[in-house]
Amino acid sequence: MKKLLFLFLWSIGLVAQEPNTIYLLIRGDDIGSSHAANVGCIDAYQNGIMRSVELMVPCPWFPQAIEMLKQNPGLDVGIHLVLTSEWENMKWRPLTCAPELTDSNGFFYPMVWQRDDLAPKTSLQYSGWTEAAIEKELESQIELALKHLPNISHMDCHMGCAGLDPKIEAIESKLEKQYGLDIDMQKYNIKHFAGWDNKSDYNIPSAQLSQTEKIDIFCKNLEKLSAGVYLFIEHPAKNFPEMTAIGHKGYYSVATDRDDVTAVFTSEKVKQMIEKKKIKLISYTDLKRGL
Repeated sequence: MKKLLFLFLWSIGLVAQEPNTIYLLIRGDDIGSSHAANVGCIDAYQNGIMRSVELMVPCPWFPQAIEMLKQNPGLDVGIHLVLTSEWENMKWRPLTCAPELTDSNGFFYPMVWQRDDLAPKTSLQYSGWTEAAIEKELESQIELALKHLPNISHMDCHMGCAGLDPKIEAIESKLEKQYGLDIDMQKYNIKHFAGWDNKSDYNIPSAQLSQTEKIDIFCKNLEKLSAGVYLFIEHPAKNFPEMTAIGHKGYYSVATDRDDVTAVFTSEKVKQMIEKKKIKLISYTDLKRGL
């Protein structure tokens, strides 16, 4: 009887998080952006510790991502709302007719905020965007995602595009509530998990760490965790030839970096440390239910 009551309370979100328990939400971004990202994200779920993934709807590998996600219904999915197309050799366009959001070739601009080292007016910031154009485009992305995956739990913005202007943030908030994709994250006092960021172990930038070093530091940071809810966001992918052609000024090591993410997420050493620490891997759906 107690078990049935617990399951009922869990299902309606009235069960509080357990004291003295470490909860870890490992989120993978950008499924749908490339074949390499699709394969890496699914591997990170099937053979690793990732429990939530963010889907990019206007991107070229969205159809394959949908099929793969349907075959893995246990993987929690969020919509990664897109208003930029950052890579130099691979581009995507809005789903809607939105000249206010696109460059002269009809693609999304590369960046949200203008970078000084890029050509002028290569950002959403100076695109001439309007609230109407953004809302229509984001709504179209949500509708298309839900058409194929009705159990999507949440949404957020790729490259933090909602942070560009309070008006865009208000549109995002409105759509979250309208489609039931909102989650009250603040009530969990979620902390950032450091991942492989630890200069005290290796006095070199994280970008220069080897795959083995990243796994080692990830495990050390797991071992340091105390009770609470933690979030770690990264971009799993595979080092396929396709991925080696993806990059932009200031970031051309995409293939190796994102292959390392997949390796960390699927590492036996990492999984053993999670088991040793009795860490509970969770998803956004779990947060929505109330842990």
